[in-house]
Amino acid sequence: MTIKAIIFDFGGVLLEWNPRHLYRRFFPDQPQAMEQFLSEINFSEWNMQQDKGRPFAEAVTILSAQFPHHIPLIHAYHEYWEESIVGPIAGTIELLKRLKQKGHRLYGLSNWSAETYPIARRKYDFFDLFDDTIISGEVKLVKPDPAIFNLALIRIGRAPSECLLIDDSALNIIAAQKMGFATVHFESPEQLEADLTRLNLL
Repeated sequence: MTIKAIIFDFGGVLLEWNPRHLYRRFFPDQPQAMEQFLSEINFSEWNMQQDKGRPFAEAVTILSAQFPHHIPLIHAYHEYWEESIVGPIAGTIELLKRLKQKGHRLYGLSNWSAETYPIARRKYDFFDLFDDTIISGEVKLVKPDPAIFNLALIRIGRAPSECLLIDDSALNIIAAQKMGFATVHFESPEQLEADLTRLNLL
């Protein structure tokens, strides 16, 4: 197996993203209440629609109508979105730099709103290391849909067997494996370094 392109997921791999970082300010010392709120509004499914390209303003309006007793909390995610990211995952960023120094072609493939990605793009310079980036909200496709992986292959110009996907989602990893991608299911920078070393990429 010869890897010609290394594809990184962003949230959970390169950036410490979690809506709980933001919502802790509204649920101080109330983790159970916070989890109940996130579950009640089905946050993951709601947020996925923004990753598919739905505008935030529309999303907030729809959810507020469904859960009028949570309107301030729903608006808060849009207003304070930046607080959902506490910063880069330093160990992975270091590996990204090492891979770049080795001359590898690096790509991003992330489920992310087209409205909020530019905020992070301006804030973190490690994004400059990527040769190309595919953002789900911009292309209106999300992982694990095979269509977004096919789009990535077209943009990269490589066969699946020549591409390594690094992602923290088991569903995304399984979908990519079925298409013939090489994969690393990310758990920690230390584990990723070991896997990259095993693949002779470092």
